[in-house]
Amino acid sequence: AGTAVAKRMIMPERELLQQPVPDSAFNRESYDAINENRYINSRNDPLSTFSIDVDTASYANVRRFITQGSLPPVGAVRTEEMINYFSYSYPNPSNKEPVSIMTEVGPSPFHQGYQLVKIGVKARDVDKSSLPPSNLVFLIDVSGSMNQSNKLPLLKQSLKMLTSQLGASDRVSIVVYAGSDRVVLMPTPGDDHDTIIKAINSLQSGGSTHASRGIITAYDLAKTAFMPGGNNRVILASDGDFNVGVTSRGALQKLIESKREEGIFLTVLGFGIGNYQDDRMETLADKGNGNYAYIDSLLEAKKVLIKEMSGTLYTLARDVKIQVEFNPSMVGAYRLIGYENRALADEDFRDDTKDAGEIGCGHTVTAIYEIIPTGHVDIPEVDPLKYQQPTKKSGNKEELLTVKLRFKPKNETASKQISTTAFANEKQISETSEDFRFAAAVAGYSML
Repeated sequence: AGTAVAKRMIMPERELLQQPVPDSAFNRESYDAINENRYINSRNDPLSTFSIDVDTASYANVRRFITQGSLPPVGAVRTEEMINYFSYSYPNPSNKEPVSIMTEVGPSPFHQGYQLVKIGVKARDVDKSSLPPSNLVFLIDVSGSMNQSNKLPLLKQSLKMLTSQLGASDRVSIVVYAGSDRVVLMPTPGDDHDTIIKAINSLQSGGSTHASRGIITAYDLAKTAFMPGGNNRVILASDGDFNVGVTSRGALQKLIESKREEGIFLTVLGFGIGNYQDDRMETLADKGNGNYAYIDSLLEAKKVLIKEMSGTLYTLARDVKIQVEFNPSMVGAYRLIGYENRALADEDFRDDTKDAGEIGCGHTVTAIYEIIPTGHVDIPEVDPLKYQQPTKKSGNKEELLTVKLRFKPKNETASKQISTTAFANEKQISETSEDFRFAAAVAGYSML
């Protein structure tokens, strides 16, 4: 596992911007608190339900702290985003469904006698030439807080890289906001690179941050150029340090939720250090049916906006949820590693009105459960239930669990469901796949 980590976690080209560590007295970075998932006794609660997450911001942000020689805040470390920063060798869907699901079981490297179950989801790879046209509105923070080399200048270079990939059928618009909002570029053909580059080069920072007004203008502009069947998306680029207009997360969340019903998705790109508002940026992406990445270098911009452009910008399935049913005759207790802020009520799984995560073309999503086998002394004890019959043994005692995946295919309103079953085995860690060992190593690093 260590060899795999060394090869895949460390960039061979280390061109990260050399950014000074902010003085703690001036550090206003903001992160949500995270309480790790606990072990749950499967006899009383055999169901675990959560929304998938393809965000990658946590890994890039944690890397930024580590390369600067400091430890990240606890809330900056979201294990699922650390794991899903990387791609995995999962099979492409073999049927007409846009996604496939698989499982792998092996010993846990964290606790003697425990096991890990890795759940992998793969979205269908789609040839770039067959992708629908894009209607992209760049919503760019040009307030005074963006006046640093790792913010607006890096952002401008990143946008130039992205727009160079667009064609004549695509449309690009640019809205900026500081003390007020302003349309810098009306919808323009994607192959008019000179006009687009000129508009990007004209961006300058200064003033306060009135993000809510810019959000409304950007969505209105996206609606004006709306492409039925196309990729309609607002791309918000900011440090999240909003200080004018609607600034509370709750109010911003309601604003974004009202706009996602118009069929316009949201991608959030985070920049900067010292005043970075991670909690606010993550909320906007989650509630805007989009994804969230942190850009700390041109290499990261290339990864997110060029190499993984199809997955970042083109949604293949919406409201993707996973529900796992554990077999109490084989599993004494379980815990989901990560996804703390993605938990859903079990009843939400079949409720198509409940919002969940989105997955883009070619994306892979990984989730890991650690399970304590039945009869192990570490199983957390609960009182027997008075009004429920004792759990009967499974018809197939080799079954550990069943995984169900629900999703709405693009442009459809009704969910579909697929499922698979994981079986017990006696594998050694060396007999598991490289993907299994690597994902486990990243999870362990994240938990440490």
